[in-house]
Amino acid sequence: MVESDIVIVGGGAAGLSLAHRLPRNTVRRQAVSAVLVDAPAGPLRAPPRTWCFWEAGRGRYHSAVTASWEWLRIHSRRGTAVLRPIAPLRYKMIRSDDFEALVANDLAQRPWIRRIEATVHDVAFRRGGPAHVRATDASGARVDLAARWVFDSRPLHRLPAARTHLLQHFRGWFVRTRRPVFDPAVAELMDFRTPQPARGLSFGYVLPTSRHTALVEYTEFGPAPLTADAYDTALEHYTHQVLGIGPVQVLATEQGVIPMTDAVLPARAAPTVFRIGVAGGCTRPSTGYTFAAIQRQTEAVARAVRAGRRPAPPPPHPRRARMMDAVLLRALDTGRVDGPDFFCRLFDRVPVTRLLRFLDGRTRLYEDLAVGAHAPVAPMLRTAAELRWLPRRPFPAP
Repeated sequence: MVESDIVIVGGGAAGLSLAHRLPRNTVRRQAVSAVLVDAPAGPLRAPPRTWCFWEAGRGRYHSAVTASWEWLRIHSRRGTAVLRPIAPLRYKMIRSDDFEALVANDLAQRPWIRRIEATVHDVAFRRGGPAHVRATDASGARVDLAARWVFDSRPLHRLPAARTHLLQHFRGWFVRTRRPVFDPAVAELMDFRTPQPARGLSFGYVLPTSRHTALVEYTEFGPAPLTADAYDTALEHYTHQVLGIGPVQVLATEQGVIPMTDAVLPARAAPTVFRIGVAGGCTRPSTGYTFAAIQRQTEAVARAVRAGRRPAPPPPHPRRARMMDAVLLRALDTGRVDGPDFFCRLFDRVPVTRLLRFLDGRTRLYEDLAVGAHAPVAPMLRTAAELRWLPRRPFPAP
């Protein structure tokens, strides 16, 4: 049995961020010990992926940032472009491999944080005693851990019931072109010149890393993912017919599915077992952005540990932001709001730094009202009025 103050289950963005931020001692100079449990190489470990966020200055993870941009652009379905500078912010991209290498180097210098590879089977809470984590390592040997606090970042097997069930699903190509076609200063946040599906919306997403290289993604908000062939067909159309960038060499791919739902995710599994990261509600339901909320959540936990307080993770997004997300998701799902027109209007008419704060859930009430004034008021009010009467239904798939 390995005993420690804290066990972190999962070595993704949330688990690594929390381990990276944990203090060595509390303010009363009590030593803090922790164990980070990551899944062995295999199907339980997530493939390489990309995280994006915006912030001012260099930031904590500056050395792991692949690229950043000072301009954001949106294209409407009709081809109208809206280009906005976001200074003093920058839109940043981090590849998971680079992030993991940065944190691994940091943890190697922190002997009070032990890192092991094992598959966690269950986390049990015993009243009046420590929480117990049962796992097996790659050889099949049993691993038993006990801790005062457990932070579990593993994905939920099934989401709680919700009124709206949408998915943000995407496939991206890291491409190299023959001609210098990309502008490394501009990120294409949403390009609605893609064919729109019968239900939901679609857009292209372009993050240039040089004049010749970029991450180009096709994204849909809708009820179900596409097949790999359908994604590739959509990307072929977008790169050749919409962007017109000519022949491309596909260097790598990434693909993912993000639930967009008003389900209420449980903040804890037991009095001393907390959920963090995506499992703890860090994904913003209306946008899919997660990384910045993970940083806020894990920093709050680290501060509580340092102060010697109960380190319960705070809600990643304010209640008001979650309510607005629920209304928007329902309005998009019912077709009452035209998604491409809605997002283009916001980007065109709302000051971009305010809009980014709004998307981060950091605006005040008067700013939310100012942003809401540019939304289609009647459909939004109708949707808000009906939400309280709608039943929450089980999520249709794991």
